[in-house]
Amino acid sequence: MADASSGPLTDHPAKGLATSWASHLQHDRRRSPHTIRAYIATAYRFIEFLGLHRGHEIGPPDVLDISASDLRAFLASRRAEGLGASSTARELSAVRAFLKYAAAQAGSHAALPRTRGPKRPRTLPRPAAPDEALELAVDAAEAAHQPWIAARDLAVLLLLYGSGLRVAEALSLTARAVPAGSTLRVTGKRSKMRVVPILPAVREAIDAYVRQCPYPLDGDRPLFVGARGGPLNPDLVRRSVAAARRRLGLPESLTPHALRHSFATHLLARGADLRALQELLGHASLSSTQIYTAVDAAHLLDVYRHAHPRA
Repeated sequence: MADASSGPLTDHPAKGLATSWASHLQHDRRRSPHTIRAYIATAYRFIEFLGLHRGHEIGPPDVLDISASDLRAFLASRRAEGLGASSTARELSAVRAFLKYAAAQAGSHAALPRTRGPKRPRTLPRPAAPDEALELAVDAAEAAHQPWIAARDLAVLLLLYGSGLRVAEALSLTARAVPAGSTLRVTGKRSKMRVVPILPAVREAIDAYVRQCPYPLDGDRPLFVGARGGPLNPDLVRRSVAAARRRLGLPESLTPHALRHSFATHLLARGADLRALQELLGHASLSSTQIYTAVDAAHLLDVYRHAHPRA
């Protein structure tokens, strides 16, 4: 099926509806650029599929006349293209959101067809051991070609592990965060604000980076900058971690986001309250936090199997 940015969609008037949805997601819902790109690409694919499925161009009224069989056929076509269960479920979620928007624009109630998404295998986050997390951060920093970049990388990775930040949250910090006290105010998903703790070691790493950074760090400028002084690209953080992981022989599951998982799992193992952990992580729903109880149980079982003589 053609890419969302290619020509075949020019024959479908419903493309304009998808474009206005992109503006709605950006300005009204404040979704991330990555989410907007993914959602709009899905809307374009769905419109194109309907055109092929029904044999005529698709306009806004056609988007409101969707049956369960239409949705099932679309999902089947995506699975046939090699899409996994989790990705197909996200595709269905994006289509439903688009249909709700289309109904709202038409001034009608969204009568969404009932269609079950593919069953997704339950996967648990794989936390790193504390010494692995620290070893990873130090190795990534030591591989940097300039001392100030080494200090920057160490500060970023310690923030992910020591405060449970997402990569995007750490890189969205401005210079106003310095000097950091015992806590830090962070802007998370959907512009939700929360306060996270700053360990002395993390604060020291940030201070060391600020002292060495050759670029001015003040006001609303990014706290963490790239080699040329612009905002630090998150892909550079991921590549740095991947290289350190290979050098240390650590599992591929140890990504920058896994450092956040490790933060949560280690706190829970030491008796942290689930509600408090929810606030620290910035989860909108407690169910998102409850997965860490399963992670902790899995760790305990692993220890038991390796230590008990009868296991």
